[in-house]
Amino acid sequence: MTDLERARKYFANDKYASEVTGIEITEARKQYAKVELDLDERHLNAMGNVMGGVYFTLCDFAFAVASNFDSDPCVTLGSHAIFMDKNKGRHLICEAHCIRDGHHACFYEVNVTDDYGTEIARVRVEGYKILKK
Repeated sequence: MTDLERARKYFANDKYASEVTGIEITEARKQYAKVELDLDERHLNAMGNVMGGVYFTLCDFAFAVASNFDSDPCVTLGSHAIFMDKNKGRHLICEAHCIRDGHHACFYEVNVTDDYGTEIARVRVEGYKILKK
């Protein structure tokens, strides 16, 4: 079984990210993940733009995959999002990279772009590792 298949199997139980929003894991390895989303009407707010929560869910899921894949369980301690532009395309790409991995804490940078290369959001996430006993 490939890393991607293992990640998809493990995170299949994350029903909100995968079934409700439609996010798909497209790459996964230790401390890195890439997830993608095809946008449709369910992702829009009252103004007709993609709701900020969609971007944030995409980032949170990418962080979850990157920080938990082949690692001790990890949860979010805090995060800071900067929304830089609205999407121009209909497809979102989100990548999570580890920037520091400590014994209990980890730090990730997560970036969202669209299919035109528009930089939409940057999120910094601080995670806490739940060490196995």
